[in-house]
Parts: sequence; C-alpha cells; structure tokens
Amino acid sequence: MASNSDKLSKLRSAVDGLNEISANEKSGFINLVSRYLSGEAEHIEWSKIQTPTDEVVVPYDTLAPPPEDIGETKKLLDKLVVLKLNGGLGTTMGCTGPKSVIEVRDGFTFLDLIVKQIEFLNSKYGCSVPLLLMNSFNTHEDTAKIVEKYSNSNIEIHTFNQSQYPRLVADEFIPLSCKGQQGKDGWYPPGHGDVFSSLMNSGKLDAMLSKGKEFIFVANSDNLGSIVDLKILNHLINKKNEYCMEVTPKTLADVKGGTLISYEGRVQLLEIAQVADEHVNEFKSIEKFKIFNTNNLWVNLKAIKRLVEADALKMEIIPNPKEVNGIKILQLETAAGAAIRFFNHAIGINVPRSRFLPVKTSSDLLLVQSDLYTLADGSVIRNKDRANPANPSIDLGPEFKKVGDFLKRFKSIPSIVQLENLKVAGDVCFGSNIVLKGNVNINAKPGTKLEIPDGAMLGNKTINGPEDI
Repeated sequence: MASNSDKLSKLRSAVDGLNEISANEKSGFINLVSRYLSGEAEHIEWSKIQTPTDEVVVPYDTLAPPPEDIGETKKLLDKLVVLKLNGGLGTTMGCTGPKSVIEVRDGFTFLDLIVKQIEFLNSKYGCSVPLLLMNSFNTHEDTAKIVEKYSNSNIEIHTFNQSQYPRLVADEFIPLSCKGQQGKDGWYPPGHGDVFSSLMNSGKLDAMLSKGKEFIFVANSDNLGSIVDLKILNHLINKKNEYCMEVTPKTLADVKGGTLISYEGRVQLLEIAQVADEHVNEFKSIEKFKIFNTNNLWVNLKAIKRLVEADALKMEIIPNPKEVNGIKILQLETAAGAAIRFFNHAIGINVPRSRFLPVKTSSDLLLVQSDLYTLADGSVIRNKDRANPANPSIDLGPEFKKVGDFLKRFKSIPSIVQLENLKVAGDVCFGSNIVLKGNVNINAKPGTKLEIPDGAMLGNKTINGPEDI
C-alpha cells in the first residue's frame, strides 16, 4: 500500500499537469491534502471545553450605541467592505444559475436586496461601502452578467472567484480529471474557509487596504438578516477586535450548528464533525450549548493579510465524500468560522435571531414572502403584530421543493402572522387571501388534488379532504 508521501508526490505531479488552475490554487490544494494526510486534525478534549464568558461572547444589548452624528457614522462606514459568499447554485430549489438570483420578495432577488441595502447606506451617510461577491467557478459567468444591471448604482461592485480544486478519486488519490472526467464535475470550490486566501490571491485585499478600508463583513448571500450593523462595527473598531462571529440563541432547529467555546484560553468554533459519538447528544443540547454560528463574520483586513502571508490559517479540514458518475470521490473543505482561533482579541457577539434569516428551502421562502415581513430599503422587517418571537415552523412536502412548483401552488401567499406550525403533504394548492392560524396540518390523499379555496380561514385544523375545510 502506498505511503502518504508516495501518494502526495504522485498527486503533486498529476496536479502540476493541470492547466485549468493557477499556481496559487495548485499549492493551496497540495497544502490542504498534505495537512489532511498528516492527520493533524486537532483533537478536542471534551473535559477542557468551557462556556465562554460575556467578555468572549458579548451580549448584543450591552454594546454601546453607534455615533448619532452623520459625519462620525460616515467615518465608520468608510472603513467597511461588505462581502457576500455567492458561490452556491440554486439547484436544491430547482433553479439553474446562482442562488442569489432567486426572487425572494416583491420581485427582488437576494442580490437586488443586498445592493439596495448598501445603496441606502451610501446615500444616507454619503459614504462609499463597496460590495464584493465571492463567486465559485459555478456562478462566476452568470454573476458577471447579472451585476451589469447595477452599473448606474452608487456602489462599487467587485467580483472575484474562490479557489477551484480538483476532486480526488478516493481509492487512487488522483484528480478525477485524470480519469478522463472533463468539465465541471472534476472540480469543486473548497468551502468558504477559502475566502481569506482568495481575497489575497485575487488582489482584492490589497485594493481595499489601499482605499483605507479596515473591516470586512462576510455573510452568506441567502441570509436576509445579514445587514450592516453599525453597533457591531463601532464596537469592533473601538475595542480593536480582529475577528467577530455573530452567534444567536440555538433552537431545536439549529442543533447541528457550530458553537463557540473557550478552549485553552482561546475562543474556538466547535463543529459537530469534531465531536466524538459519545458526546453528540450533549453537543446538540440547547441547555449546554446555547448559541450557534450564523456565519455573519466581521474581520480586520490587515489581520487577514498578516495571517495569510504567514500561512497561519490552518482551519480544521472537513472531508466531504461524494459520488460522481459512480466514482467515489473526496472533497476537502474548510469553514471561515473556524479561523476565529487564529485572530487576536477574537470575540462572538450574541445577536438577535432577526440577524439570521436564511432561505434554504421553499418553506423558508413562504416565511419571507408572507405578511410576517415587510420590505424597507432592501431589508426585511418583521411584522410587529407577531406576538411569538419565534417564526412559525413550516414543512412543505416535496411537491413544493422547486421554486417554480412552489409559485404555481399559491395564488397568493397566505397570512401567517398567527401561525405556529404548518405541515403540508401531497398535491395541495392554495387559493388567494387564505389565513392560517395556530397548528395546521394538510394531507392530500394519494392520487387526489386538494384545493384550499379563496378566503379560507384555517385555525388549529387537520385537513385530509375538502370536507374538513
């Protein structure tokens, strides 16, 4: 059996012959694989895990208010860059192209809303917050065309690509492209932990530093809650924190999300993949680990440059096994949140749940298109008439999975301000002006179509057929 050093040298010579990627990408990939083979994964000793104090995970309501003076606010914002992670495709929701161009509300896409938010800031304060989009090779071409429509906007928009790494054939440890696998199937983007080196390699990091920018706010493009927060920015600049992860209280829906811990004197992200089987239930407990990572991150640009140049960002490697055309492959990835332990004075801030509003499924789309939210200056604002601080739990069946099918099944989006739980199974269609309250369960019998009529008011009901409406 080949030794690890034999595997690595065979892989290195195979990768050298790949013309599709840059020298930086080749060395980054080999570096990642050699770390993986050396088994340097950091072992977490469960007994050493400590709950972070309020100094480490700062409660949001203890932050000082930002300056009221418009000139002072402009100075703050002129130090900021916004970066949205835009590498994902909308395939899970049945769309082709970048996920960020799915329409989420009032005809606006994720990207439209992001642009509107920053346009509003730049207009209100006379500042120049640029928008960076980190694409993958999957989304790059489409995004380049889409951003042309914002050419008259008051925002500088920059796009750059994250790394493109070859997928590995698991049993032979060679690039999949060496097996005659042409096209995009042979490649993968190595997770958002790649954002720091890609910022540097693309030249965008130095370009932003040369304009006097100090902080970058990084967030997923599908998180509608991740808007610029002046209180957080003001706090980080005043306290000289190099890195901040926004965390929020965990609910039963978030039990697999990474959490912040204090470990050997540093703040660290603990992911479920690092947890030994015997401790997984404890990790998922919302009593012991009360917060989870929203992936809204604020990072000092000079600190990124220092750490990337020193090759010091050795985030935990996440092995992601997959199968492509019957071949077992391996993708090695990293997460941006795991970089927290390498930065000085790194903190978490325990933010309100409203800053975490991801749209991953059509069930999430129903929430954000409903009367539970309104739109103002590109931001989705929660309806004050909703008494329960938690959002309703919505579970739409596979018939609603694709955005196109979802839209066909609603004449208009029902009122859900007083809804707690909705579960829909089978071939169900909704008329217009429907009101849902409390707990509603709708099950169409196999082979039958169930239509909820216009104007229906359903409160605490189980519906299996028209007779139950």
